[in-house]
Amino acid sequence: MTIVLRPRASLFHAEGGWFSANWHFSFDQYWDEANMGIGDLRVFNDDRLVPGAAWPMHPHRDIEGITYVAEGTFEHADSRGNGGVLHPGAVQRATLGSGMQHSERNGSKTEPMRFIQMWIMPSRRGLEPSIEQREFAADVRRNALRPVLVPAPGFGGEDAPQAREAVTVHQDAAVYAGLLDPKKMVPHQFRRGFGGYLFVVHGALVRPEIDEGGAAKIANEPSIELEAGANGAEVLLVETRTSRA
Repeated sequence: MTIVLRPRASLFHAEGGWFSANWHFSFDQYWDEANMGIGDLRVFNDDRLVPGAAWPMHPHRDIEGITYVAEGTFEHADSRGNGGVLHPGAVQRATLGSGMQHSERNGSKTEPMRFIQMWIMPSRRGLEPSIEQREFAADVRRNALRPVLVPAPGFGGEDAPQAREAVTVHQDAAVYAGLLDPKKMVPHQFRRGFGGYLFVVHGALVRPEIDEGGAAKIANEPSIELEAGANGAEVLLVETRTSRA
């Protein structure tokens, strides 16, 4: 059984003036062959943009780009004419399959914006580019690990009632989001062969012990219990296959 803690101070930090970021896995100028993701989760970035700043249009292909809005106003645009504004608790999946350009912008001229960017590798290459997004109110994430991203039909997983209200991804992977009250404990059962990447967006966990901005790789654990600290915790759990047996 393996839980590898990753304190925020141990992560790669990037500063660009108009942005700051903690990159959990190899990305851009950060390269570590021993740190290339976990399972089908290839990128996990904790990004902050100053008011009005934007990542300009840039191309990608054959990735599932997942965004979780942590703070502020997230604005999206792409070369297919999609666009929109998302608020904290929202999840967006951008299928960049056969190729699409997109941009992320801080939609506020006065307040900073923070978003978590994840890349999940799809089960198939060359998928038709598309966008799916949804906002999840605080009450549906309260004191539970709420499925906010689940496998699309035909890509694996189970059809639970809450899962039918989640954003879908073209891989057998999932993302859960929770807003835990102080000292609240919640369990999670992993499917056989699956593990996860646990991240604390705000607050802290005392089980496992993770401060804000820190994370943990989880493998070969049938289940895990999360316990919030004295000030509560906002968490994300990415569930991905860690064993192909």
